[in-house]
Amino acid sequence: MPATLPRRHAGLAFATLLTGCATRPWPASAQRGLLPDFADLAERVLPAVVNIAVTGETTVAQLPPELRGTPLERYFRDRLRNRRQEVSGAGSGFIIDPAGFIVTNNHVIGSASRVVVALQDGTELTARIVGSDELTDLALLKVETPHSLAAVSWGSSGTTRVGSWVLAAGNPFGLGGTVTSGIVSARGREIGAGPFDDFIQTDAAINPGNSGGPLFNAQGEVIGINTAIYSPSGASAGIGFATPSDLARPVIEQLRRDGRVERGWLGVSVQDLVPEDGRPARRGVLIAGVERTSPAGRAGLRQGDIVVAINGDRVETSRALVRTVAAVPPGQTVRLTVLREGRERELPVQVGRRPGQG
Repeated sequence: MPATLPRRHAGLAFATLLTGCATRPWPASAQRGLLPDFADLAERVLPAVVNIAVTGETTVAQLPPELRGTPLERYFRDRLRNRRQEVSGAGSGFIIDPAGFIVTNNHVIGSASRVVVALQDGTELTARIVGSDELTDLALLKVETPHSLAAVSWGSSGTTRVGSWVLAAGNPFGLGGTVTSGIVSARGREIGAGPFDDFIQTDAAINPGNSGGPLFNAQGEVIGINTAIYSPSGASAGIGFATPSDLARPVIEQLRRDGRVERGWLGVSVQDLVPEDGRPARRGVLIAGVERTSPAGRAGLRQGDIVVAINGDRVETSRALVRTVAAVPPGQTVRLTVLREGRERELPVQVGRRPGQG
């Protein structure tokens, strides 16, 4: 366990860590290398970061509390039912193609009736929603311009290491183009957002309005899309989350190609196996329920089966199973290796389309 210094020595110890020691300071070149200078990086990538303003309408249905339970309640509800008010919001995005394709969060655009994109030079352009995906909270916009726009490229989130420097860019609190720096605090975070939780956690300041903005690595590549924060106060508490580029990129490519995302579906409820009586859990995923007319039901999958592999690849968690099946195009057949009554057997299943999609 590391030693704990008395409080009166803490400042001296911190200063010593920064300078090497009081009598032998580090060379200037070494001191410059302690903290990176993001000026060149920010200058290069900011032209591709945009502010997004949205407007839409919502139904007004707020009944005064004092009228509830009175004879006037029904009268006022009827009058309020068809009244609508305009709502607005703001977020961020980034250009991935000089032709004007822009990535942002699905929750930024919501059910907007109008989307306006503002470039760093102040130019405002009306955007068209190409497509969106609620499960990964991603959306793709398109603006029309007579000239090419500055764009940034994707990087690989899979090669990003915990502790690596990152730069977040966006439109916090509607202030306009802003950058903040930090490090990758963790990878693979699950925050309860959905079946595709796999967030990059960072301590780079992310605030309301940063949603949809890019998270850059030191090379200026987009490795994440800023999506959520953990904050008791609503402002940055040093815990922000970004959708990793390796998850986002194929979704965006499918939105650009088809305008929607189609995912595979089996029609089962699943759960991870848990240890019993202190013994290690068996490997695989328990089938907790099967919809009778679903692809799994037609293929003969049963409640209580344990899926141990898909197309020969081992699967050990329910989340991994859901993601693997979701990546299979509807209509394609997969081979499930199932443990039933102590014996393994192979079941071919033609994957269906996830409900709610096209």
